[in-house]
Amino acid sequence: MKTHFGYKNVESSDKENLVRDVFDSVASKYDVMNDLMSFGIHRLWKSFALKQSCTKLGDKVLDVAGGTGDLAIGFTKRVGETGEVILSDINNAMLQEGRNRLINSGVCNVPLVQANAENMPFCDNYFDCVSVGFGLRNVTDKQQALNSMYKIIKPGGRLLILEFSHPIVPGFDKLYDAYSFHVIPKIGKLVTHDEDSYRYLAESIRKHPDQDKLKQMILDAGFKKCTYNNLTGGIVAIHLGYK
Repeated sequence: MKTHFGYKNVESSDKENLVRDVFDSVASKYDVMNDLMSFGIHRLWKSFALKQSCTKLGDKVLDVAGGTGDLAIGFTKRVGETGEVILSDINNAMLQEGRNRLINSGVCNVPLVQANAENMPFCDNYFDCVSVGFGLRNVTDKQQALNSMYKIIKPGGRLLILEFSHPIVPGFDKLYDAYSFHVIPKIGKLVTHDEDSYRYLAESIRKHPDQDKLKQMILDAGFKKCTYNNLTGGIVAIHLGYK
């Protein structure tokens, strides 16, 4: 069966390794590149997502594809000592960067789990909130991942997806395309010596379902009352679904 890796059609069985190679390459400079590519705005997007999560003291939270731990660190402050935050990612290099980031932030109580989002190794009906920050578009079978997340969220719990999406401001898409395909790969080449990985990341955004399609996929997984908020003209969207 075929799937997409950026604009390339590849065997579904090959995509996981291809994505792993991308993040193995960029892991050590991932946070620096996020700041450069977004002019630091990604911090505001993540801060807003944390507020939208409505997490509270004592909640159990799983951050899927959590990378270097930005959201996980934020969640620990919200759930407090009586809560629980777990950081998972399929990529070991990213998890190690996350581990270092957590320790440097004084956070030592977040377990790290290397796991595939399509088959989460956690108990059913366990988490109050499962979040995915800028990681769903890299998953081979997104619907299967959403189904897997639904199982491990407890009734009354919620799914939060923060992801690049599709601009909704007329004309903004052309400017965004020019920046994504001509500027970001060059920044990637300069900072990480890897232009191709950042070209893939730009392409993966264009192949990701738009806001309404992703909303329907979340509903198809069994979630109710799915809503989304567009940020920065639709460059990023936050989807919330409830079990």
